[in-house]
Amino acid sequence: MKSIVLTGGGTAGHIMPHFALLPYLQKNFSKIYYIGSFNGMEKNLIEKQTNISYFGVTTTKLVRKFTLKNLFIPFQLFKGIKEAKKHLKHLMPSVVFSKGGFVSLPVVIACKRLKIPVISHESDITLGLANKIIYHYSKVLCTSFESTAHIKKRMVYTGSPIREQIFNGNKNLIVEKYGLDNSKPTLLFLGGSLGAKIINELVFENIHDLLKEYNVLHITGKNNNHSKLNNIKGYAQTEFVNDIENFYACADCVISRAGSNVIFELLVLKKPMLLIPLPKSESRGDQILNANYMKEKGFAKVLMQENLTSASLKQKIHQTILDKNALVTNMSTNTISNGNENIIKQILKYSL
Repeated sequence: MKSIVLTGGGTAGHIMPHFALLPYLQKNFSKIYYIGSFNGMEKNLIEKQTNISYFGVTTTKLVRKFTLKNLFIPFQLFKGIKEAKKHLKHLMPSVVFSKGGFVSLPVVIACKRLKIPVISHESDITLGLANKIIYHYSKVLCTSFESTAHIKKRMVYTGSPIREQIFNGNKNLIVEKYGLDNSKPTLLFLGGSLGAKIINELVFENIHDLLKEYNVLHITGKNNNHSKLNNIKGYAQTEFVNDIENFYACADCVISRAGSNVIFELLVLKKPMLLIPLPKSESRGDQILNANYMKEKGFAKVLMQENLTSASLKQKIHQTILDKNALVTNMSTNTISNGNENIIKQILKYSL
């Protein structure tokens, strides 16, 4: 059978979609490899998978402000391409699937030189900087949003990869583990894999007030826990979870950044959501577009970070809970597909 190399990393948004595709990949490829950075999040997550061999390369990321670090990008990228080429020559995969991000870039460029076909995927409405480059090295670039597929010729709308595990959540496991009060609605705060400092701090500051009305589950992101708030009844904080499906199942309202992978998972689960997108000062504005799309469709409430205060957060949460039935009804009309099978078709179509 054929072999495949997966690549992407830096944040969970560039890693978790691979896990959604794994059951399908295992049916069609005898060997699955992963090429990522030497010390990134992807290394820790992938190496826990017994059926995937991991290989590291030098990676570099453009900093969106003036810094001398950007001057070293060409040299680090060249080094990463050289390392990726060495790995690919040894592995000789039938195809490479790229989930985008700066981690993918040296691998994809090396594939072009070795004539290995690349299938890539963009989660957001607009292309990220890395995917704007990766597109030119790809046979096809799959998209989560239908409108994105009209931007360039070799783009195809597939939908977003969705992990099958999220449909198997058990609310009772979380209720029992953290001693939650079943008479109260449960809020789930998600800051993304790297955390969202401003959201975390507002939760910390207002936790006792929030607990008067709600149970609070708080996934803070790496190194963002507040040790003084441990062991408070009705409140649970953790940096990262492997059983997100149980947290989803327990939540009556999810307060989250507007990364594409999360919002599509919440959409297919019909979970009422309050989205607080990353502002343009901290990003390229992709999350704002994602959030506005969900708001316009009636799938979510949105609170912009520049308007985020203790009062506005509590008011928007209250509004989201009140409008829960309308949001769920609107989400039931969703036509955006689970992209797993569509993406696999593209991978198989172009594999050698």
